[in-house]
Order: sequence, then C-alpha cells, then structure tokens
Amino acid sequence: MLIKKPSDVRPSEITSKANYLNRRDFIRAGTGIGGSILASSALGAVVPAKRREMLPDLSASPFSTDEQPNSYEDITTYNNYYEFGTGKDDPYENAQDFEPRPWTIAVEGHAEKIGTFDFDDFIKPFDLEERIYRMRCVEAWSMVIPWVGIPLADVVKYLAPTSKAKYVAFETLFDPSRMPGQKRRALDWPYREGLTIAEATNPLPILAVGLYGEVMPNQNGAPIRLVVPWKYGFKGIKGIVRMRFTDRQPQTSWNMAQPREYGFYATVNPNVDHPRWSQARERRIGAGIFASKQPTLMFNGYGEEVAHLYKGLDLRRNF
Repeated sequence: MLIKKPSDVRPSEITSKANYLNRRDFIRAGTGIGGSILASSALGAVVPAKRREMLPDLSASPFSTDEQPNSYEDITTYNNYYEFGTGKDDPYENAQDFEPRPWTIAVEGHAEKIGTFDFDDFIKPFDLEERIYRMRCVEAWSMVIPWVGIPLADVVKYLAPTSKAKYVAFETLFDPSRMPGQKRRALDWPYREGLTIAEATNPLPILAVGLYGEVMPNQNGAPIRLVVPWKYGFKGIKGIVRMRFTDRQPQTSWNMAQPREYGFYATVNPNVDHPRWSQARERRIGAGIFASKQPTLMFNGYGEEVAHLYKGLDLRRNF
C-alpha cells in the first residue's frame, strides 16, 4: 500500500543512517569551503558521474513506501538498459565510461516553453525529493528503490502544455558510439516512451536524477530518467534527451517491438498475465534464493492514487 508520511519527516527517516550521515558531512564540507558548490544549481557539483557524489538539499516526500529498500549493489548491478546490453549485468559493466555531461533536453510540441535546455537549467527551478518506490519489472521481479528526483507534474506545469497536448512522449539518447547496445537491433532505436497528460500530471511520477541520495549511476539512466511506480519498469525510460507534447498517442519501443505483449498503458496488474508468463506473483531481488515469490499488487500498490485514471478503460486489453 502507499504510505503517506507527514511533510516534516526528515530525510534521515527514509534513507539509511549511513547515507544520511554521509550527506550531512557532504553539505558541511561544502559550507566549509565557502558554500560555492551548494550555491549553484542542485546538481551542478555532481561531475564526473563515475564518482559517487552526494546530492545536497533533499526533501522528504509524503509518497514514500515504508518498505526496506534494496541495497545499492542490487539496484546498480541488476537492471535492464538495452542501450548497454541485454544482460542484467551488462549496463553495469558497459556503462562505466559513459559521460552524461554535457547534456541537453529538447522540449517540443504543444507547449508554451519549448526549446533545448541545458540539463542544469532544466532541473534548476525544482526542488529535489527523495522517494522510496516499489519497482515491478514486467519480467516478474521487483525491487524497492530510494530515488531522488523532481515531480514530473511540476515539470509539465512549468513547461505549460496547451489544450492540444493529450500526451507527453520521451526519447532516449541515440549514440551507438557511447551506448554499445544500440549497435544491435534489439529494439528500434532510439528508445521511446509516453504517458497521457493525466498520468504525467499525477503526483507520483518523477524525473529521477539520483538514488540513495547520490547522483544517478550511468547504468540506471544518468543523468535523468522517468519513474512511474504503478507501471511496469519498461515504462521508465532512461537517458532522456527529448520531451514532446502531442495530440496523438506516441509510439513506444516495446509496443512497437511486440504489440501483443506490451501495451501503451502497461499498468501493473496481477490479474492479466503476460502472454508467456504469469504476473500474479513476483520475485523480490535480494530476498534470497529460498524466499517465496510474493503476491503482486494491483497498480503495484498505488491504486489509491491512480486507479481513477483508468475508469472506463479495459485494462485486460491495455496490458
């Protein structure tokens, strides 16, 4: 279930003690050298990405689950990021030399604020939040991840889409020289994803820029990725370089590749099996080889916040 916490909950209460103390030391060190680092935008000091850097000035979110997060090692060494290979450990092994800076994000389509934004300028108007979310992969495994990011709803509001905008589409960087997995035709590159405007303006989705209080690791989508906790993980597009506000439902990569298996909406639904396996239960990464699979929750447990978005929609047909 979704656990709402009071707005005055301290970040130390939703982050491991070690990480919280490390962040406090980082901020103190920044103050000791005159505060010049912290005076810049929230992410201006987190280069190079290969070095683990703490993110300053995080606020607690009322939307965090109280479940125990997976370890940093679990999250950063077991994941899907086909741009760096199709194996679970390929992203970790193949993304270490990827340089996510400089970085720009193009905003296009039916919105008042369009153009190409430097990454720091793009995130500068927003406060960073730490949100502990469940993540359910369509492959029937799951994690709990302490993301750091900015609410997508705030970003959409700031960009001011017009009444013509019914969807927001996202694209990943396409650069096979830097992303070796793109040299193979595993998917039709670049990776594409999308949400309805109603989904994008729900309070839960975030554009994540870090995890465990630190800058986003390359293998998890540096420098910025989408997190939509009630949808299957493949909706969480990584390495975003383009947002487009459109009046038509955008094409999405896995739906293009296997339309019978991967729908546009892709809401977590234990009652609708994938054509090749059950979605009723899931394997929690890190639980141990003898741990039983646990039941999958409708909307990944976030139904209170999102079920209203799908009234009248037959989710049996929109896997």
